[in-house]
Amino acid sequence: MSVSAPIAKTTERRPPPAALRARVIAASAIGTTVEWYDFLLYGTAAALVFGKVFFPKSDPLTGTMFAFATYGVGFLARPVGGIIFGHYGDRIGRKQLLMLSMLIMGTATFLIGVLPTFNQVGVLAPILLVTLRLAQGFGLGGQWGGAILMSAEYGDARRRGLWTGLTQAGGGFGNFLATAVLAVLAATLSPADFLAWGWRIPFLLSVVLIGIGLWVRVSLAESPVFEQALEQAEEGAHDAPVLETLRTLPWQVVLGGALKIGENISFYLMTAFAITYVTEMLHLSRSVALNGVLAGALVATVSMPLWAALSDRIGRRPVYAFGAAGLVVWAFCFYPMLDTRNPALIAAAVVVGLLVHSAMNGPQGAIIAELFPTRVRYSGASLCYQVTSIVGGSWAPIVSLALYRHFHSTLPISLYLAGACAISFVAALLAKETKGLTFAQIDGEA
Repeated sequence: MSVSAPIAKTTERRPPPAALRARVIAASAIGTTVEWYDFLLYGTAAALVFGKVFFPKSDPLTGTMFAFATYGVGFLARPVGGIIFGHYGDRIGRKQLLMLSMLIMGTATFLIGVLPTFNQVGVLAPILLVTLRLAQGFGLGGQWGGAILMSAEYGDARRRGLWTGLTQAGGGFGNFLATAVLAVLAATLSPADFLAWGWRIPFLLSVVLIGIGLWVRVSLAESPVFEQALEQAEEGAHDAPVLETLRTLPWQVVLGGALKIGENISFYLMTAFAITYVTEMLHLSRSVALNGVLAGALVATVSMPLWAALSDRIGRRPVYAFGAAGLVVWAFCFYPMLDTRNPALIAAAVVVGLLVHSAMNGPQGAIIAELFPTRVRYSGASLCYQVTSIVGGSWAPIVSLALYRHFHSTLPISLYLAGACAISFVAALLAKETKGLTFAQIDGEA
């Protein structure tokens, strides 16, 4: 296989106009909102509905475990999407890949909304569900890297944390929208109607959101940093950017994955698994669980850009380390607060948890993007983000359910959550501080 010369080291180009930058960042955030709405909607539905609709012959807890297993399948497809989209994103650009990822996600989500149930077609129903979940994961695998890099590469070095934090907040708002729609339906429909057809409505509504997202993104121009890098390269982009990343920058991939793992596991334990715990183990209403996550998602959406902006002022490392250390402590407060069965304390547990979690999630886009030079940034960022999800978010709810079934206690789950965040805390201490560096400086050091 012939490998052409890597993209040359760049000098910093004159920054794009403020209006164009704002439009690109808004488009990235809106697109991220839409795609995370699609992906996280599945997790909430798995906690509330899918065990009963697609695995009705199992006892409730086993059915929920099967539902979360199909949920985890989507994470297995994310690294594949990240590798393929990263490969082409580093070769032909960011924009086209973003459009394709949204179409894949939207189509799969809509089709989940029209799936037949187990009672209608038997085992074919969960097979179709798994297939569509794989498509969701594949599409999302390519989305995050492209959206974050568009914001990072359009943004200026002084406020790159804020620009990428706004895109990250789109994921929080997507979670808020998905939870809000299900919360309204759960509060207004009878349990029978909700299980029969009400759960389908949020999946079908994704068509509207996808239309908005595509309309916004079609007007985007390609990343100027990427275009400049191509212009200055003597022979074009590397033929195999993923392989180059693994060969020349393995430490950055490991470090980025370690930064991600605590954030990833803690998010799904405080949202999807928390909903299951409140409804299945504590036998409280869907509304109590959904309202708690809804409040937490709103706080996360608002706080992510603020934490990210703080990382522009005092550095990525201290903000990220604070978030990881905070969740090591909060892991042992979270489940006891849920166990009170008090709706206000349940909501407070989720709100505080997601507020502290946002100290990692907000600056995450910037700190991971700044680990890699332009020539392999899409591939490197996608590897860190998506490969970690296999051992992180994909199995976190299943591992937690298994721990609870075996020990009949939430303490092992708290230890699991705290251990993951401890890994991210150490990674934040080991990471090099990159706030304020231009991409030309980062490329020059690579």
